Amino acid sequence: MGRAKDTFRDYEAESAARARAFYAEHNARLTLAFTQEKEAEFLPPRRLRAGLWGVMERLETVVDESDPDTDLPQIVHAFQTAEALRKAGKPDWLVLVGLVHDMGKLLCLFGEPQWAVVGDTFPVGCAFSDAIVESAAFERNPDRADPLLSTASGIYEAGCGLGAVHFCWGHDEYIAGVLGPHLGEEAAYILRLHSFYAGHSHGAYGELFDERDRRWMPRVREFSTFDLYSKGARLPDIEGLRPRYEDLASAFLPDVLDW
Repeated sequence: MGRAKDTFRDYEAESAARARAFYAEHNARLTLAFTQEKEAEFLPPRRLRAGLWGVMERLETVVDESDPDTDLPQIVHAFQTAEALRKAGKPDWLVLVGLVHDMGKLLCLFGEPQWAVVGDTFPVGCAFSDAIVESAAFERNPDRADPLLSTASGIYEAGCGLGAVHFCWGHDEYIAGVLGPHLGEEAAYILRLHSFYAGHSHGAYGELFDERDRRWMPRVREFSTFDLYSKGARLPDIEGLRPRYEDLASAFLPDVLDW
């Protein structure tokens, strides 16, 4: 039997202490300068050449410290999300996005600390929203003391669109850079913004949206329900499902990818 929806993303629960400690560091350290440094380091992807499944298997060792809902390896969550989308009759490309959306956590295996890989994402280069989880931790973020970076639009023009905005570095930006060119513009948009809860679930940063954002953000919000609520489902039969998803991936992705 699945969990009730209001038991997910409960950062006040005693069991979420690990996630709260994670965000105390995550929100304090993710600055515009750090993000730009990591964008230059990891995009375009060039650390590894490997097939999708070689990387998927590596995710068996990664458990997300920011997640108050599960302590299962990322490969389990990948199949839970994909299966939830498939059973809901979503198109094949979106089912594949569900499978791969967290594969950017490969960065942990490149030696990156989890605070620079996982967790909710948000724009940098402008004011931090109170809608971001554990927002009090931004008091220790150096960007908070910069007068320009503390305004609503910051270094951006109002209405510029989120495509022109730097989001704090993490697995979302990275996987959009790796797989977005192969999966198309809408898939890349969802991959990049799936952890942007302040925007897609709380309506923050709307002053930066353009027409594409207003059209596609509801699709990210819908995707997030499959990402989030599938975690309470039973464990998937990964070995039994793998042939189905190998065929699906081969329809969209090359055999070898740059990571």
